[in-house]
Amino acid sequence: MSNKIGEMAWLDLTVDNASEIKDFYQRVIGWQVEDVAMGEHNDYVMKSPDSGEAISGICHATGGNAGMPATWLPYFLVEDINNAVANVTELGGELLTEIKQVGKDSYVMVKDPAGAVCSLYQKG
Repeated sequence: MSNKIGEMAWLDLTVDNASEIKDFYQRVIGWQVEDVAMGEHNDYVMKSPDSGEAISGICHATGGNAGMPATWLPYFLVEDINNAVANVTELGGELLTEIKQVGKDSYVMVKDPAGAVCSLYQKG
């Protein structure tokens, strides 16, 4: 993940059939797959075949991911998520989720005034 404000910190794809789709990208792109236990199912970290570095995630559209769009979703690193959320709404954007916590980190999915969707991510 990036540590620089403004850069893409992560890239996720959330779909109903994550197990099949991770196989698709593994064969098409050549990514290595690491299972991530999520209770009753696994989500997947997709890794570079050369460096083993985590490139993206492919997740099941269940639980906290229910209702996520079936599209690649970039997570952009922000310094202050509350300030970023205030700016989203002030500038005509829309919050698609509440701010969510992952450990000490926070993220929120937003839609810009043109309708494009991304997530904002703050490291804790």
